[in-house]
Amino acid sequence: MALIKSISGIRGTIGGLAGDNLTPQDIVECTAAFGFWVLQNGGAPRVVIGRDGRISGPMVSQIVASTLMGLGIQVTDLGLTTTPTVEMAVAMEGAGAGIIITASHNPAEWNALKFLNHKGEFISQADGEALLALIDSGRIDYAPVEKLGAYRQAEGYLEKHIDAILELPFVDADAVRRKAYKVAVDCINSSGAVAMPALLHRLGCEAILLNSEPHGRFAHNPEPLPQHLQGLCKAVVEHGAALGAAVDPDVDRLAFVCEDGALFGEEYTLVAVADYILQHQPGNTVSNLSSTRALRDVTQGRGGQYFASAVGEVNVVNKMKEVNAVIGGEGNGGIILPGLHYGRDALAGLAIFLTYLATSGQTASALRATYPDYYMVKDKIALTPDIDIERLLAQLEQRFSNEDYNTIDGLKIDFERGWVHLRKSNTEPIIRIYSEGPSPEAAQELANRMKAEADAVLGHKA
Repeated sequence: MALIKSISGIRGTIGGLAGDNLTPQDIVECTAAFGFWVLQNGGAPRVVIGRDGRISGPMVSQIVASTLMGLGIQVTDLGLTTTPTVEMAVAMEGAGAGIIITASHNPAEWNALKFLNHKGEFISQADGEALLALIDSGRIDYAPVEKLGAYRQAEGYLEKHIDAILELPFVDADAVRRKAYKVAVDCINSSGAVAMPALLHRLGCEAILLNSEPHGRFAHNPEPLPQHLQGLCKAVVEHGAALGAAVDPDVDRLAFVCEDGALFGEEYTLVAVADYILQHQPGNTVSNLSSTRALRDVTQGRGGQYFASAVGEVNVVNKMKEVNAVIGGEGNGGIILPGLHYGRDALAGLAIFLTYLATSGQTASALRATYPDYYMVKDKIALTPDIDIERLLAQLEQRFSNEDYNTIDGLKIDFERGWVHLRKSNTEPIIRIYSEGPSPEAAQELANRMKAEADAVLGHKA
C-alpha cells in the first residue's frame, strides 16, 4: 500500500491507514489545500472535475466535490470522462482550476488527484511546491454556511472535445470516412469505452471494442505496453481491422497495432503523428530525454529542429512553449498538440493517424516501415542510503565529457549509434537507466556499459 505526494498531485492505493494510503482523510486534506491555494492566488472560484472508470472513482469524486463546495467553490463535474477532456473543459468553463481523478496506467487499486491550473495545464513545479507546503501546514479556511459552493453535473464536453479535434487542420474527417476503416480498440474497461467509439463513429469507422465495459476492473495491466496488447493484436487479425488502438484508463496515452497484428511501437505513435503534422506545418518538435531518437530524425528530415526536455509532461509543455513547437509529447504514446491544448491527447492522436493513413493510402505496417528502427531497453540501479546520486552522476559526466551529453534531468549521453539516460526515480529508490540503439543487443550493451561504469565509480567511493 502506498501514498505519494508530488508537485503534480497525490496518488496512492485505496484503503488502509490514513497517511499511508489514499484514504478519505487524505483526499479531503489534499483537495482542500488545492482549492484553498486556488482561491488564495486569485483563481476563479470554480473547479472542473472528472474521473476515469476505476472502481474507486465515484467515491473519490464525491469527496473531492464536497470538499471544494466546503471552500465556497463552484464544482463542474464531468463525471466519467478523459483527462484531455477535463483539460479542455477548464478553459471552456473559465474555471480557476481542474482536478482529474485518475491514477493513469496504475492498477485498479490505485487512484490519484491530478491538479490543473486555469489554462487546463498541469500546475508548475513552483506551484506544486507551494501546494505541498500548504498541505503540510493544514491551515485551511473553509467558507461559512451562506457561502458554500454549488455543484453541477455537466454533459456534452466529450462532444465539444471531439468537435474541436475534427476542426483541426490536420484532421481530414471526410478522407477517413471514405475509407470506412475497421478499427479494433482496447478500452481497458475505463473511459476509453465511452470516448473512443464516440470519436470513431464521427469518423465513419467501424469500432471493434475489447474490454468495453467502463467498470474499472481492468482485464489486464492497464499500461499499454507490448506484453499487455497481445489480445488486441489477435483481434486485429481475426476481424480484418485496418488498425488496432490501445489507450490507458484516462485516454492520454495511445499505442497502435498494424493491420497484420504487429505492434507499431508505442514510441512511434508520436513519431508518426509528428511526421504528418510537419508535412503540413513545418516547425520544431519536443519530446522528453527518454524518448526515441526517431523523432529527431524525422524532424530534421522535414527541415525542423528537435528539442529535448526533462521527463514529465509539464516539462515537455514548457519546452514546447519556449521553442514554439508545432507538436510535442512523450515516447509513452503521449501526443501534445498546441493548436488543440497543451496536454497529452489520445483522441487527437488517433484522428490524425487515421487521417495520415487515409490521405497517404498506406497501411499502418507500410507507414511504420518508413521510419528508422530503434530499440529501447529500460534498466535500473538500486539505490542504497550510502549512495550519493549527485556525486555518482557528476563522476559519470566526467568520464563521458568528450561525448554529447545533457544534464537537465539526470545524465543523458548521446553516442553516434545510440544513447543512454540515467535519472533518479520520483517513485522508487532506484536510478532509471534507459538506453536506445539500432538493435536490442546494442541497446542492452549501452545499458550494461553504463551500469559497469556506475559500479566502478561506486567501487572507487568505497
